[in-house]
Amino acid sequence: AQAMAEKYGAQAYPDLAAMLPHIDVVDICTPTHLHHEMTLQAAAAGVDVICEKPLARTVEQGRAMIDACRAAGVKLLVAHVVRFFPEYVRAKQAVDAGQVGQVAVIRLQRDVFRPRKAEDNWFLDFERSGGMILDLMIHDFDYARWVAGDVTRVFCKHIGDPRISPGDHALAILTHANGAISHIEGSWAYPPPTFRTQFEIAGSGGLLVHNSDASAPIAAYWHKGDDDTAGEVPVPASPLLESPYVTQIKAFYHHLTTGAPLPVTAEDALAALEIALAAMASAESGVAVEIGR
Repeated sequence: AQAMAEKYGAQAYPDLAAMLPHIDVVDICTPTHLHHEMTLQAAAAGVDVICEKPLARTVEQGRAMIDACRAAGVKLLVAHVVRFFPEYVRAKQAVDAGQVGQVAVIRLQRDVFRPRKAEDNWFLDFERSGGMILDLMIHDFDYARWVAGDVTRVFCKHIGDPRISPGDHALAILTHANGAISHIEGSWAYPPPTFRTQFEIAGSGGLLVHNSDASAPIAAYWHKGDDDTAGEVPVPASPLLESPYVTQIKAFYHHLTTGAPLPVTAEDALAALEIALAAMASAESGVAVEIGR
C-alpha cells in the first residue's frame, strides 16, 4: 500500500478505521465477503460509500448495508459497470424508446478466463466470492432486470463443481414479471486473455444484437499454460476514448457533488444479488426458484 501511495502521491493507512476520519468517500474494492462489514463501518463514520459489485455475499447483508447507509444519511453507490458500457446503454435506450416493441426474449453471454492471483485467490473461495455465478453472471442478471423488469423465477444449470472448478460454466433462465424470458450464460472456462460478451434483445418491433468479437470475423484463443499478458482478473477491453469504468466513477462523482441521477441504485444491486443467489440455489437443487413474491 505504501509503494502504491508513493507512486500516485496518496496517503497509505494501516486499515479502514484509520482512514475513515480523513475522507469523504470510500470506494470498497475488497473481496465480496468484506463489503458488508466495511460499508457498516463507513456509514457509522458518516462517509459516503462506493461499493464494487456484488453488493454483498447474502441478501441479508445487502439489506443491512442499505439500511445502515440510509439511517446514517450517507450514499451507497454500487458499481454495476455494465450499465455504463455504451452498447448496453444504447440498447436500453432503444428499448425505452419503444423501438424493439414489447420485449419477449433477451440472451446475454459473458465468457472469460478463470481469475488468477499469485496469492490468496479469493475468487476461487466459494464462501468469500460466491463463485462464477455471483461474481460474473451478476452483471447480466442486473442488465436483464434493467431492460425487462423484475424477475419472478430463476432456473439454472451448472457444469462442474458448484463449489468452484476450472470449468465453471452456467446457463440461467429468468422469467420476468411482464412475461419476458432472459437466457443468461456465463463462463470462467475460457483460456486467457478471453473476455467476450454478446447480447440479443428480441421484441415485437425488432431485434438488437451485440457481439464484442464483431470487429474481427474470426478470433483464436489458445490454452498456453501460464499467460502473463492476461492479468489476474478478466476485464473487458474498450475501444473507446474513455473507459466505462472511468465513466462510472465520473457519474458517481457528479451524483455526490450535484445530485445528478444515476442509472443504478443500491436497491437495484440488491435485486441483482437476489437473482444471483436464486440461480446458485437452483443450480445446486436442480429446480426453479421463485423470488420477489
